[in-house]
Amino acid sequence: MAHILAPSAQWQMRIAKNSTDASPLTSKMWSSLVLKQNKKGAVKTSAKFRVLAVQSENGTINRMEQMLNLDVSPITDKIIAEYIWIGGSGIDLRSKSRTISKPVEHPSELPKWNYDGSSTGQAPGEDSEVILYPQAIFKDPFRGGNNILVICDTYTPQGEPIPTNKRYRAAQIFSDPKVVAEVPWYGIEQEYTLLQTNVKWPLGWPTGGYPGPQGPYYCGVGADKSFGRDISDAHYKACLYAGINISGTNGEVMPGQWEFQVGPSVGIEAGDHIWCARYLLERITEQAGVVLSLDPKPIEGDWNGAGCHTNYSTKSMREEGGFEVIKKAILNLSLRHRDHISAYGEGNERRLTGKHETASIDTFSWGVANRGCSIRVGRDTEKNGKGYLEDRRPASNMDPYVVTSLLAETTLLWEPTLEAEALAAQKLALKV
Repeated sequence: MAHILAPSAQWQMRIAKNSTDASPLTSKMWSSLVLKQNKKGAVKTSAKFRVLAVQSENGTINRMEQMLNLDVSPITDKIIAEYIWIGGSGIDLRSKSRTISKPVEHPSELPKWNYDGSSTGQAPGEDSEVILYPQAIFKDPFRGGNNILVICDTYTPQGEPIPTNKRYRAAQIFSDPKVVAEVPWYGIEQEYTLLQTNVKWPLGWPTGGYPGPQGPYYCGVGADKSFGRDISDAHYKACLYAGINISGTNGEVMPGQWEFQVGPSVGIEAGDHIWCARYLLERITEQAGVVLSLDPKPIEGDWNGAGCHTNYSTKSMREEGGFEVIKKAILNLSLRHRDHISAYGEGNERRLTGKHETASIDTFSWGVANRGCSIRVGRDTEKNGKGYLEDRRPASNMDPYVVTSLLAETTLLWEPTLEAEALAAQKLALKV
């Protein structure tokens, strides 16, 4: 992200009262939003993968589409809430639907629910019940109306967070008075790769072969350079509809790879918004018949990996004299480099090689406008003497609750010894 602006009011996690005024992302909209239709009626994307087939004006799929598009609001006050949670791998998303008696505006109005944790790798079969606690709500772009998506975290029946519940610890850190006073902002750049369904090879790549070398694909335009723009655009609009604080999107360096940015977001909101945006992307690629990959190095060789660069600032960093505060934060980050790397995503060692715009996983570094460093500081931040830093180490499959809270903990709550601080400052050529 170029810079971090003021965060939106969405961080209070409330549903807009005029949510019924907008139309949902229904299957009818795909023809203008995602799909191109040929003369025979078969609907395809520009990448020539099949999404659905309309048999006839009165055919089976057309009737199903009518059912999907039914507006039930004149008939009932009931709404559908899609409860979403993170599965046992720590990266897989799960969801199921529940009828709620009336529209809601806040998670506290929703009931807790449960699921079979033995089927998600989160509980043993003899004691499999896991409890869902609603934490954030978003408008549902697929069902529209007052229907909602509900981001939940997970607990035992006794009320203890289960091991894969990373939101719980993040919420504790973000509620610490020192952290609250510094109003931490985050801007997260989520990279992802689109794969062909049957062969698990990047979208737009010849099966079993390779496209031309990297260079023309980053922010590229044209059928030979851009693969999956329909999905990226559909996801962009779905996020805006849902109330996610999405701030942009672009094609990435490797063909078939894309990025979207979320933020600036305050505290725990950053994780909630990224997880909901990932859910929307999973649903859209599901409808498009394309596989979403968050692997940090989906293709070995001379190809860029996929990261989740995290831009971060505190109130003190954004005020006069903030550059000195940023340098103190960088010093702390250097001393906890191993702790951060271990929490920044599985398979990240395949990406952080010191090549392809990354720093080596084994060495901490920082620099101004240097994308080959662990931490990058922008030219404007240096010039203005205040601003933000960019942590370029997180992998595309990182947990945003873990990364955002760890950045706040290391820079605001953790204090190194004076000896360690002096040695690190000398090594990094920092004067703080």
